[in-house]
Amino acid sequence: MRNDVWPLVHAERAATIDDLARLDTAQWEQPSLCAGWTVHDVVAHMVDVARSTRVGFAVDMLRAGFDFDRQNTRGVERARGATPEETLQRLREAATRTSTPIAPLNTRLVEEVVHGEDFRRPLGISHSYSQEAVVRSLRQQVGTSTTFGGAKELVAGVRLVATDADLTIGDGLEVTGPALALLLTVSGRRVALDELDGPGVATLA
Repeated sequence: MRNDVWPLVHAERAATIDDLARLDTAQWEQPSLCAGWTVHDVVAHMVDVARSTRVGFAVDMLRAGFDFDRQNTRGVERARGATPEETLQRLREAATRTSTPIAPLNTRLVEEVVHGEDFRRPLGISHSYSQEAVVRSLRQQVGTSTTFGGAKELVAGVRLVATDADLTIGDGLEVTGPALALLLTVSGRRVALDELDGPGVATLA
């Protein structure tokens, strides 16, 4: 587990860099799927996450009063360059790192896949993610408490069934759809709700 995450993470970071290199300045300032964040802000967050270490994360959380939103905001401010080109260069420099905050390693996949869609979907960019990366991200999210950015409480009472992967999670009202749409929805991105079917969709919504 410890070593097999990183090739998936690094592949997604490389794909992200390729897509970002094609954007113009106006696209960097477009709103992302993260409320209040532009595409540039999301990328800065991805830089900050890629640079993160266990000790650094612990210190950041302490300084932020254990407030995740405040910690994330400070991370964006710290990692964002004066220009999109500068921020992109910082991402290139951090792309092959294998450092991580105090969290399960599969959270590194969640960061790359979910935030990848946070900037791609508003810009109309299509990307084919590794099925393994999406499935592992979804399992990670539904097994993590909402207190720590997951969806464990949200999916209680529903049964998630991926239509494009061998994946069924939970018991209760069924929700079916592509694994990526399930991941985005349980991660609070309503943009993928119309890709889902079943009596449990209303519960997730």
